[in-house]
Amino acid sequence: MIDQNELIGFIAAVCTTFAFLPQVIKVWKTKQTKDLSLRMYAIMFIGICLWFVYGFKINSLSIVLANIVTGILVFTILVFTFKGKE
Repeated sequence: MIDQNELIGFIAAVCTTFAFLPQVIKVWKTKQTKDLSLRMYAIMFIGICLWFVYGFKINSLSIVLANIVTGILVFTILVFTFKGKE
């Protein structure tokens, strides 16, 4: 059976991770990133990487999985942002 704290972590992870999904979909469809803050997404990506390491070190599956998915979503936005600068 899953630990109650880990279950709360999974629910929180789903909410916070998929909060990025509408932004990724909008950027993907419109190819527009001029109104997005590159610095914010860059700092966010660094934080996500650190949260991943932390989750791995404390053996928290919810933190690890959430930050893998969030990292992919934020990285996607960063790629579109850099492409838009070219």
